Amino acid sequence: MSGRRIGPVGALVLALVVLWAAAAAVDPDQRALDRLRRPPLGLPPVPDPGGEAPTEATIRLGRALFLDRRLSVNNTLSCAMCHVPEQGFAVNEIRTAVGHEGASLRRNAPTLLNVAYAAPFFLDGREPDLSLQPLDVLVNPDEMAMPSLGAVVERVRSITGYDRMFADAFGGPATAQRIGGAIAAYLRTLLAADSPFDRWYYGGDEDAVSAAARRGFGLFTGRAGCSACHRFGESDGLFRDGAFHDTGLGRRRGDSTSRGGSPVEVELVPGMVVTMAADAVASVGETPLPDLGRAEVTGDPSDRWRYKTPSLRNVALTAPYMHNGSIATLREVVEFYRDGGFSHDGIDPLIRPIDLDDGEVDDLVAFLESLTAGNLDELVADARSVPVGNPGME
Repeated sequence: MSGRRIGPVGALVLALVVLWAAAAAVDPDQRALDRLRRPPLGLPPVPDPGGEAPTEATIRLGRALFLDRRLSVNNTLSCAMCHVPEQGFAVNEIRTAVGHEGASLRRNAPTLLNVAYAAPFFLDGREPDLSLQPLDVLVNPDEMAMPSLGAVVERVRSITGYDRMFADAFGGPATAQRIGGAIAAYLRTLLAADSPFDRWYYGGDEDAVSAAARRGFGLFTGRAGCSACHRFGESDGLFRDGAFHDTGLGRRRGDSTSRGGSPVEVELVPGMVVTMAADAVASVGETPLPDLGRAEVTGDPSDRWRYKTPSLRNVALTAPYMHNGSIATLREVVEFYRDGGFSHDGIDPLIRPIDLDDGEVDDLVAFLESLTAGNLDELVADARSVPVGNPGME
């Protein structure tokens, strides 16, 4: 040993190497399991799904299935293509999701961050069980379009490598129940919090958020009335109420699609919208399908155009907004509610015009941006940890 001392730059490089090596040594499955046991600051305990608790093996299997395009009928779509890890586990480029052979779906793809708390699932709440939710997508003819659950099971059993993974996770071969259960086990680990707001409100760090965000929080809980639907508690918060509301958007879309000859807005590329004659659009595309929201599940006419309240956590990452992706920016969302939504006889009574000036709109947006989680890089890294040679990446 020469006894030569390491300079400041060398010490910094060494520290970064040590930190990188430590991070690389952390097993993503163990890290995911740790998140389930100890959710990030701001989140409550994860609801017990019943049955067997998730394990490293079920999480690993579910992650591989989530990323595997071969679970679609023509080997082109995976769950991760409508819930992109780098885009807040949503899709930012298009208003509504694109499914099998380019089918335009009716609704915006919601984020999967914190989906463990989001029962019932889908925007209309048609599925109460997270382990069954993926199966709905796999056999939906406009989504992954597998002809039956039996065909899904047969496809998975035919892929080399999954036999070992299912044996490790469940002690036996793939079944529909095990496929859904494994994907759900992985989805439950997508816990995203420890945001600037959490560090300020729940952690006591007065410097964690800006003055504008604090003013926005005052409006959110006060005059703007946002917390009536986006609720939170004194020790944790999901910023949702678990209910279904009519903001007028569904009714407005129904009116516009029934007026045949009225001009239609068409998004050519992200951010570029043109107005075209309805007959021109009809000549090159299908007529938009009606969407009655919660009423399609309950059959109750009073539930028409009601959709599930989304969580506001990480909302800055998941544009475009609303059930149909019709609003492009957070500021436009706040302005939509400031104007009282699209008023009609059945609109939720909580939706009303709000007296807010432009500066107050800015403050509300600053607050919403403060809800972006501090552990997102970890979730993306874990999602992309599936190595070459794993069944999910072949």
